[in-house]
Amino acid sequence: MAINWEEFKEDLETTIDNEADRTDEELASKISSLTRMTNEEIIELFPLPADTKKLAALMSIVHSSEAKNTKINKIVSNAEDFGGIVFTLLRKFV
Repeated sequence: MAINWEEFKEDLETTIDNEADRTDEELASKISSLTRMTNEEIIELFPLPADTKKLAALMSIVHSSEAKNTKINKIVSNAEDFGGIVFTLLRKFV
């Protein structure tokens, strides 16, 4: 099933802008639906909505149809934003 990453990003933005009490669970649900992680794992690893947003941006780049080198360049260009996300993911899976 192809994922429309632009639509996913817009939907994520809407969720972030919604009520703060529900935001963490909604964000976790959106991310967990695309990964092998559960809502609880997402919330534990990325407790801040801003971190979840960065994770979604990184996922969008990785799953885009662009060439591998283009993806790598985008990730490198955003290394400060993605560094903490990558570290958290690697700590979880390694």
